[in-house]
Amino acid sequence: MFKSVFAKYVTAVMAIFVVGFIVLLVVLTSIVSNTLSEGKAHEMNDVSDAVVGYVQDSVGDVTPEDFIPAFSACLSDPSLRLTELFAALTITDSDLNILIADQSGVIRYRMCNGQEEQGLEVSLPESLLPEQDTDGDALDIVQLTPLFDSDVLVLSAPIRGASDEIVGYVAVSSSTAPNGRMVQELAKTAISSALLVLLAAMIAVYFISERVIGPLREMAAAARKFASGKFDVRVNVYGRDEVAELAVAFNNMAESLENLETMRNSFIANVSHDLRTPMTTIAGFIDGIRDGVIPPEEQDHYLEVISVEVQRLSRLVTSLLDLSRIQAGDRKFTPKPFDICEMARLILISFEQKIEEKKLQVEFLCDEERMMVYADHDAIYQIFYNICHNAVKFSVEGGIFRIRITEKERKVQVSVFNEGQGIAQEDLPYVFERFYKSDKSRGLDKSGVGLGLFIAKTIVEAHGEKIWVESETGKNCEFFFTMPKPPHA
Repeated sequence: MFKSVFAKYVTAVMAIFVVGFIVLLVVLTSIVSNTLSEGKAHEMNDVSDAVVGYVQDSVGDVTPEDFIPAFSACLSDPSLRLTELFAALTITDSDLNILIADQSGVIRYRMCNGQEEQGLEVSLPESLLPEQDTDGDALDIVQLTPLFDSDVLVLSAPIRGASDEIVGYVAVSSSTAPNGRMVQELAKTAISSALLVLLAAMIAVYFISERVIGPLREMAAAARKFASGKFDVRVNVYGRDEVAELAVAFNNMAESLENLETMRNSFIANVSHDLRTPMTTIAGFIDGIRDGVIPPEEQDHYLEVISVEVQRLSRLVTSLLDLSRIQAGDRKFTPKPFDICEMARLILISFEQKIEEKKLQVEFLCDEERMMVYADHDAIYQIFYNICHNAVKFSVEGGIFRIRITEKERKVQVSVFNEGQGIAQEDLPYVFERFYKSDKSRGLDKSGVGLGLFIAKTIVEAHGEKIWVESETGKNCEFFFTMPKPPHA
């Protein structure tokens, strides 16, 4: 996984970087090349204007036939200093050539880097023989063989004599090689810089991807251990970013899985015990009655014991069926108005014998004689009965057993309080989890399997309400749940 993700990161970064660099390099070199070419063109245009002006002033109004002889005479005239002027213009730029051509475009004079040549007999291309003064617009790149060995930038302008007639041409040329060398140097520098940046980016990608992939690799290893049944594995949390949040969530999930596995094992042990014990008792007493080991006068007593054990099995099976229906989503609730106070009174009556056996002090508090709620009657009776059953079961002898029903914020709140051992603080977050039993020794709770409160929580939340518990260890415990009032109450 590490190599695959790292390769994807590297490929993506390199692709983005290379494409971006190529676009940037093309744009940059194009801008630089155009800027250099425009600068060279303006320089050549200034030289051309200067040469045309000096030549026209020197030869005066001549005819095309007299232009070359007159120009040659001017070159020989020390007072005109044309040769010195041309040399000065070309020495500053070794790639600059000043060409003088006759009316037909044949080059008769050349000055390059302070050195002059005459009688070259090489013709300018027709495209560089303008009929009018274009002020440098006749600009092109041509190959003038044998004068030049590479592409050159050439600018030409006409020389006019008598009657404004074109008697010859001035051509200024310059090689584009320096521009190309400058662009190449620029490209080399940019490529070198880009390689350094790319190397730094690859190092950064490596460490960043390792920071992301490292915890993922740990999670994958932990997940494989989970698959083999080891739920005590945790991953290290680094930093406070999204990956750290994922690691925290992973550890929370692992803790939940571990708790669920512990509760599942406890549930299996409890169910096995709760099935085996009554079945063993039932089978033993029935066999004793059939075999005559139990005398007839004692059979009613043992049949009563068998009946109690059958009821215990029935409650267990009912709880398991409820759990199965809840998990499958088959448990449907039909809300309707009913009096929750009347339901509480009936539940109290059903526990009358057990309350008397423990000599409990019963307190029954209602804000009103009748308090209507809007819920599924049978489902609420089930959870109300179960909470009261637990309260009576875990109450100390002579302790207080209290049911309080109040109205708060358009809801009816029911609380069941008992004095007893209570629930340890470390157990409070788990009391509504399925298969959870705080009395793991089964010293007080011999019949429960840890499903009642989970079913109660599921039913209450299905009504859009809340259920919670408050407890002082060694003193008391109080369960609360809320129910909605009828819509038009």
